[in-house]
Parts: sequence; C-alpha cells; structure tokens
Amino acid sequence: MDVGIRLQTIRKLKGLSQRELAKRAGVTNSTISMIEKNSVSPSISSLKKVLGGIPMSMVEFFASESDGDDAVQIVYKADELLELSSGAVSMKLVGKGHQVRALSFLDETYPPASDTGAEMLNHIGEEAGVLVEGRLELTVGSEVFILEPGDSYYFESSKPHRFRNPFDQPARLISATTPANF
Repeated sequence: MDVGIRLQTIRKLKGLSQRELAKRAGVTNSTISMIEKNSVSPSISSLKKVLGGIPMSMVEFFASESDGDDAVQIVYKADELLELSSGAVSMKLVGKGHQVRALSFLDETYPPASDTGAEMLNHIGEEAGVLVEGRLELTVGSEVFILEPGDSYYFESSKPHRFRNPFDQPARLISATTPANF
C-alpha cells in the first residue's frame, strides 16, 4: 500500500487541506507533505498522530475498500493479517474483518535498530504481550525493561511507553491492546 497516496486521498475526501490536517494533528505542514510525497516513512506513533487529526483509526486507514463483505471471518491465514504499519516495524492485526472490536490483537516484528518512534506512545486502555523471538527493549514511564523470549508484560497504556530493538536479531511480539485503537 502506498501510505502517502492513501493519506492524500483520505485527506481530500474529508475536505481537509494539508495545513488544516497538520493543525488538527499537532504536526507541521511539511510533515504532512513529506508523508504524502513518500519522502518519509512515518513511524507508528507519527502516523497515529496524523490520523488522529482526521479522525481515523489505523485499521480504517489500512483496510482496503474490498473488505466490506458481510461474512464474518473466524480463522485468518498468516498472509491474511492486515499490515498496520509502513515503516520498519511490522504490526499485523488479527481479525481485520471485525470493524467493531474491543481489543487489537497484533503480531509484531521489530527488525534490528527499529522502534515505534521517537515519541512515547500513550492512550487510554491496557496493553499486554509476550515476546516469542529475539530481545526487545520496553520503556514504560522512566523504567526500561529488556524482554527475552517468553517474557511478558501488562501495563496501563496511559503511561508513556515505547518499544525498541537495539539488538542484532529481529524480535517478534504477540500483543493485545484495549480499547482497540488500531
């Protein structure tokens, strides 16, 4: 998916100028312009911030228009998960067909030297997860934790947090957040 073209199309459909979207999202005009021109690949936190100015969830942004059939899918093959990110970190949503959801259940992959963005994430709700491969750095508030395979976490999402892989091997994380904010 071309994130820049998709953002530009949605922005125009909503009748927003780049300036108005930037103002609503709390970012600069040049940020919106660079994303739309694909000059930069926004981090997850940056894209969520921009989409908050529309307002639109990441699921709505990344869902294709052809996902609108009435059958509710129960089982999802690995290649059917909805990719929610455009940068180095891969976040795949389980249950893409469920537009009304109470939680987001994700299969995340963090290549070496990747993270969720320079800005700390924070939102209402809770997060939990288990690291299945590699090592991952989790920052919650001022505390930094190093997760090893099999380690898990659970915290209030309103605490500023960030995920980062400063290690040489990819890390794979299975996580859930409430409410469904992706």
